[in-house]
Amino acid sequence: MIEVLLVVGAAALAAAVGWGLGRAHAPGRGGPVADPDGAGSLDPQVLAVLAALRSATVVVGLPGRKVVRAGADARNIGLVRGERLAHPVLEDMVAAAAAEDRPHDAELELRRGPVGSGTVVLQVRVVPLGHWHVLVLAEDRTEAQRVEEIRRDFVVNVSHELKTPVGALSLLAETVEDAAEDPEAVRRFAGRIRTESQRLSALVHEIIELSRLQVADPLQDAAPVRVTDVVREAVDRAQTAAHRKQITLEAGPDLDATVLGNRDLLVTAVRNLLDNAVAYSDKGTRVAVGTTLRPEEGLVEVAVVDQGIGIPVEVQSRLFERFFRVDPARSRDTGGTGLGLSIVKHVAADHGGEVTVWSRPGHGSTFTIRLPLAPEATGGAPTREEARKSSR
Repeated sequence: MIEVLLVVGAAALAAAVGWGLGRAHAPGRGGPVADPDGAGSLDPQVLAVLAALRSATVVVGLPGRKVVRAGADARNIGLVRGERLAHPVLEDMVAAAAAEDRPHDAELELRRGPVGSGTVVLQVRVVPLGHWHVLVLAEDRTEAQRVEEIRRDFVVNVSHELKTPVGALSLLAETVEDAAEDPEAVRRFAGRIRTESQRLSALVHEIIELSRLQVADPLQDAAPVRVTDVVREAVDRAQTAAHRKQITLEAGPDLDATVLGNRDLLVTAVRNLLDNAVAYSDKGTRVAVGTTLRPEEGLVEVAVVDQGIGIPVEVQSRLFERFFRVDPARSRDTGGTGLGLSIVKHVAADHGGEVTVWSRPGHGSTFTIRLPLAPEATGGAPTREEARKSSR
């Protein structure tokens, strides 16, 4: 699709630019007149066509290959530096297109700037425009490729994660069959089968939940939701796991705060944070959840604080990645799937908010969900869509 748009855009622009440049550089009866510096003025009609294109555009003059005109997008993604194209491979494509008098296409991964390791993935089309100019069109595919890589990694990770409990169930079933005459062994292995089946069930449920969040907008039928009700229900659902580990769950005072969204998803997000806090806290500790109203910012915050083992700073940036686990061995013991925090991140983003983390090893962790208040609660706060855009 991107290639088609580049071809169509190049054809339309070639016609307009060719006419404008031809008029500017080939007056009278003498035919084309060289413009060695490539600095001749572009016709206003040409500029209008360039501005209308979604692709990043650069017009290069011949034979010196100086940049005549470069759009802001072209400079932002590092195609141009000063009066020259920033990358030798683009210079080569311009030279080849001019020499062969035909378009050249390529998908390129280029450095984003003169320093650092950042790169940008571009679909590039280079088109000759008359005798003295070449047009460079570039479509930024960096985000599309990143999404595709995430999707591919997700499929690989899901396959691996599903194989583990399925393989364990198969092995345990064979062991039970071999120990059919030993009631004690059968009971022991039956308990392990139940544990693995629960883990598999939780994993499938969270994969479905995460896929639903990523495929469609779950807030098309959004409604006002009281944050206090969300916190109460999440705490109630997390009590069983907390009681099993003798951990005390404490909820702060109720606040009159309302957000626009999906109650079930918000409960799931807070519940996931509570379950995480319980799973990574020692017996006899406390987990607290509190709500803070920030009307000056049009926000409400829900924070879950634990006295757990803490999280090293170097891995905190990866906490919300799918299937990422700080301690895989402990995660297996607690039945964690590695998807809980990723779901929290998506739920918060879909509600126009965000989730943040503070943690130090040995001092516990604080996860905070920040959400925009419903318009009626802020006297004209941004709509859900406006809030979502502003959070990106």
